[in-house]
Amino acid sequence: MIKLGLIGAGRWGRAYIRTIAAMKGVRLDLLASQNPETAKLVPEGCRVLADWLSVAQAPGIQGLIVATPPALHAEMAKAAIAVGLPVLIEKPLTLSLAEAIELKSLAAARSSFVMVDHTHLFSPAFRALSELGGHLGRLKTMWGEAGNYGPFRKDADVLWDWGSHDVAMCLDLALRMPEGVKARRTQDLKIEDGIAQSVELDLAFPEGVSARIDLSNILAEKRRRFTAYFDLATLIYDDLAPSKLTLYPPIEPFTRPEGIGEPIDIATTSPLEQVVHDFADAIIFEKDDTSNLDQAIAVVAVLEEAQKLVTS
Repeated sequence: MIKLGLIGAGRWGRAYIRTIAAMKGVRLDLLASQNPETAKLVPEGCRVLADWLSVAQAPGIQGLIVATPPALHAEMAKAAIAVGLPVLIEKPLTLSLAEAIELKSLAAARSSFVMVDHTHLFSPAFRALSELGGHLGRLKTMWGEAGNYGPFRKDADVLWDWGSHDVAMCLDLALRMPEGVKARRTQDLKIEDGIAQSVELDLAFPEGVSARIDLSNILAEKRRRFTAYFDLATLIYDDLAPSKLTLYPPIEPFTRPEGIGEPIDIATTSPLEQVVHDFADAIIFEKDDTSNLDQAIAVVAVLEEAQKLVTS
């Protein structure tokens, strides 16, 4: 039984609590939260502490999950890394490339495993898209569309909040860093609770592969769609659709397919369950693979460059 600690009981922290409670082989032992109501959410035997550092460096746990606002990720991860504890960090890894690189260096020095939850990379539908894409000829273009009305955060705008996922999917599918990054705000609203905007991000990869990502937290309804255009077919991963992955004939980039596509059967495992499962496996088998962390650092690098362009 792998004993885990968790810092944060917000929306995503609560999702971790529910997911771990339903899984075999893992158990939530400690939770850091200053909300007295949190004790009602945890399973029997899980202690709730107000002091996050006591959880981050607790001797009785085998891994730590950090599900807090991104501005806090680096400090909390460093505390766990200092005692050699494996860490799973909610996306984005950090809000700074320098901090992301520092975390990797510290983890290597302390032999601590660090993993980042770019949730859609663990989705069976997106993993099937990546596998099928290898049989559909050349990847030409990717189009990510994501957003909702909110959330509005003061410490992370729509690029870091929603864009982390789409950039991660683009890098995963392209298997390389972009050669060029362009970004621009297409809409701004004054919201008292945080940053409200729409952003268009363009990535240029080697060999003519391109990507466009449309992000917004001021949409009328939620959107989570990722389209991959190959020479021989088009694949659409829509996390909100009944069939999350659909195959269509090849079409022109940034256009919608006509007609009914072919739904692809996929596993029913939730992405978050897969994340926790992979993290537990890394702890059990003492994995030292840094590919997930390297990819997370690459995402931060792209977003940091885009942020400069959006705010300039």
